[in-house]
Amino acid sequence: MKNWIVIGLLFACSLPGYGQREKRVDREKLEAARVAFITNRLSLSPEQAEKFWPLYNEHEDSRKELMRELYRISKKAKEDGLTQSVAQELMEERFDLQQALLQQEKEFLGKVSETLTPVQALRLNETNRDFARHIYRMQGREREKERERQPEN
Repeated sequence: MKNWIVIGLLFACSLPGYGQREKRVDREKLEAARVAFITNRLSLSPEQAEKFWPLYNEHEDSRKELMRELYRISKKAKEDGLTQSVAQELMEERFDLQQALLQQEKEFLGKVSETLTPVQALRLNETNRDFARHIYRMQGREREKERERQPEN
């Protein structure tokens, strides 16, 4: 229970009021909250965490780069005047990127399995999704609170 309070405080500190558009989420605080959330959910020992986080961060950086490439392809696919041959090339490039993502995931899980138990490694992906869901719910609550504070016109 104590860990959840700490995580809750980290989240509360990391998210700005959404009524103020100039503010942005503090990435460092958000990443600290992610580390706390995943470490807590997977019950990582200090020794495991020390070995796990560099592997995880390297994997995430590489994964984000591949995801940016997929996004680039999606943007190109929406452009007017897309020819059949360019569309075919984009599809092949997308499949190659998706295959690279899968291969990278397999390699990452292989490396991480040397540090984590198989159960922890298997639960990692779902824990990441849980963190994202938690952030979205918190953002929704923040937006709702902001709406309640604003006077009706």
